[in-house]
Amino acid sequence: MTQETDSEADEHEVRGPRRSIDRQAVRSRALVLVPDLRVRPSKEAAEAAQAVRDLDARVDEAYGLALAIDLDVVDRFAVSISQAKPATLFGSGKVEDIAAKVKEGDVDLVIVDHALTPIQQRNLEKAWNAKVIDRTGLILEIFGERARTREGRLQVELAHLQYQKSRLVRSWTHLERQRGGFGFLGGPGETQIEADRRQLQEKISRLEEELDQVRRTRDLHRRQRKKAPHPVVALVGYTNAGKSTLFNRLTNSDVFAKDLLFATLDPTLRRIKLPHGTDAILSDTVGFISNLPTHLVAAFRATLEEVIEASIILHVRDISHKDTEAQAQDVADVLKQLGLDPDDRVRVIEVWNKIDAVEDGRRETLLAQAATTGPDGQERHVVSALTGEGLPALLEAIEGRLLGDRPVHRLTLDPSDGAALAWLYGHGEVLERDDRGEDGLKLAVRVAEKFQDAFMARYGTMLQDKPELQDHEITQE
Repeated sequence: MTQETDSEADEHEVRGPRRSIDRQAVRSRALVLVPDLRVRPSKEAAEAAQAVRDLDARVDEAYGLALAIDLDVVDRFAVSISQAKPATLFGSGKVEDIAAKVKEGDVDLVIVDHALTPIQQRNLEKAWNAKVIDRTGLILEIFGERARTREGRLQVELAHLQYQKSRLVRSWTHLERQRGGFGFLGGPGETQIEADRRQLQEKISRLEEELDQVRRTRDLHRRQRKKAPHPVVALVGYTNAGKSTLFNRLTNSDVFAKDLLFATLDPTLRRIKLPHGTDAILSDTVGFISNLPTHLVAAFRATLEEVIEASIILHVRDISHKDTEAQAQDVADVLKQLGLDPDDRVRVIEVWNKIDAVEDGRRETLLAQAATTGPDGQERHVVSALTGEGLPALLEAIEGRLLGDRPVHRLTLDPSDGAALAWLYGHGEVLERDDRGEDGLKLAVRVAEKFQDAFMARYGTMLQDKPELQDHEITQE
């Protein structure tokens, strides 16, 4: 096998114009490979690994990514690697074995669930006589197909250009089958942006300017919402954790939700009403994934700023997944890239979703764990977005967080005044109640800002002349 150098790879010309065809007319036959590096490349990398991922789960996830763009996956499997080869990643024997499988299965696309250098990609394409893309390229293809809004398309195109700029290698030229979307996977010319670095940078600069305008527009909308004021509650989590299903359940919406990786790409916001009348804006965001490229996070920063500015962040976890701990770490890593503390006890609530898919024995253990505060002091809620289990308690917790800095009032009611008591329960939080008082029903209550005037008009004369109490002085019911 003849292997190229980086300079030689840069000299390949792209022949043929970029073309577009019906996606259904030609469905690419794909082979999915998951490299299993038995020996990590460095001690630092081993120390940086916060959670070891299950190999079968990695294969399933890579397979799910391929299915997300409707590829015909003929086979998928892990490939053990004792030492990564600079020229091909895999050893020569493995490269030959895979070449035989590619030929036998009439495969025209090989997905390597790992980062490939430009020269590794080029050498593998020559050895296997098939198009080769790595994990980042596949994620970019999915994003290119899923983006529906102008903002989403701009973000994906920017991420793709930055990916191309980091590689500066010409696309593979002799595969004749072509695909739709952004064309990251197709034949002649489809992944070639421009030969000249200056032209590439000009396009990047233009897109960045357009996205700056998007950010300014979002900032304007955000300031208008603050005047309302409606606090933002943002959903974040690993892809396919059930965020969109939870979003639909809480807002009675019909946002696209499917058992599919990256089913949601463009952000969606809806108003919700919390149990005691507090209004909030719920924001659904793109799912995170392991090894998410830094430039992709940067490209989607305009969208993710809804998370940065949110009053409450709901970290939705698929608690039924065997890699749930590793997935939670991946989400935490992305939040850190955005300048957020994933262990923030004030803003972040962990939502352990898909409890309906957990076996009974483990279910009881999870319920017991969630009933106690986590080691970092973070609140956890066990829910099922599919069945609605646990959602009333979650909404109560969200409203409690949002009203946490509101004043607490003490008052005494006539026990026979059922209407006054019902108003307090319907429009505020009754934090403390004492039915044993001789002079009436003693209450400690907190109400949302928009009900403050109505509260004072109705109950102002009943308030006790005492300093406002802080949360830690209140015993919750």
